[in-house]
Amino acid sequence: MSTAPRLSFLKGHGTENDFVIVPDLDGGLELSAAAVARICDRRAGIGGDGLIRVVRASAHPEARAMADQAEWFMDYRNSDGSIAEMCGNGVRVFARYLQRAGLAEAGDLAVATRAGVRRVHIAKDAGDAAQPGEAAAGSDGPITVVMGEATLPGPGPEAEITVTVGEHSWPARNVNMGNPHAVAFVDDLAQAGDLLAAPAVRPASAYPHGTNVEFVVDRGPRHVAMRVHERGSGETRSCGTGACAVMVAAARRDGADPALTGHPVTYTVDVPGGRLVISERPDGTVEMTGPAVIVAEGELDPAWLGTDLG
Repeated sequence: MSTAPRLSFLKGHGTENDFVIVPDLDGGLELSAAAVARICDRRAGIGGDGLIRVVRASAHPEARAMADQAEWFMDYRNSDGSIAEMCGNGVRVFARYLQRAGLAEAGDLAVATRAGVRRVHIAKDAGDAAQPGEAAAGSDGPITVVMGEATLPGPGPEAEITVTVGEHSWPARNVNMGNPHAVAFVDDLAQAGDLLAAPAVRPASAYPHGTNVEFVVDRGPRHVAMRVHERGSGETRSCGTGACAVMVAAARRDGADPALTGHPVTYTVDVPGGRLVISERPDGTVEMTGPAVIVAEGELDPAWLGTDLG
């Protein structure tokens, strides 16, 4: 029987984009890509769209330069073990964990990520929501994340994107939210297929490290619905940065650019796992509001992970 200390974990989700949370506050744990993949395996492990390691920014080499701005670093991994720059739903779940653990209180919080520092507001209760009724059952209130500015390439090959699934092809918009996205507007979300495999995106040179792909339909004025294939994870029930990319792409398609009008614009974005409210400000800042819920906690036996745990 193993005498090694067990590994604590929690399970949480934001609009059903689910994560295994591993507290490693002082940065003493090393998780290999194989270990992350085993933990995120839905049949043989805990199961999740990704893994979030909670580390003090001062204790992580990739985050030390941000330690004067944010105490905590979100070390995010995709379910296949690959490293990702950012995860919008993950940031909300990260903040909820800090609140639950007594490491943060309701109000404003800074979180360091590989895409930079993200500003977060944890609502005290559902009444503090940016949009009434957006808090999910079981949460203490919605969480708003300042996601930064979207980057859209100028005219050229990187702006002329095509997404293909089977015999269907659509023009798509290249939007970067700290991680890459290709946003395609379709007639029916079923046209995206099963999304088990990554949709073909051309030109490949526009996304040298791969991309997330969003398929979008209209539901009403400034109201859209989406499905997403997340790079390294497959189809997920939600994608925060993807919802932000969709909102920006929809606003530009609809002729709404806050930088030109001087007025913020807000879209409701339905995902398979719920609803997010996304706003873009005249200064280009994109904000996302939605629920975050912790559903379980427990321990992993390091003997099960074997040599994958350092």
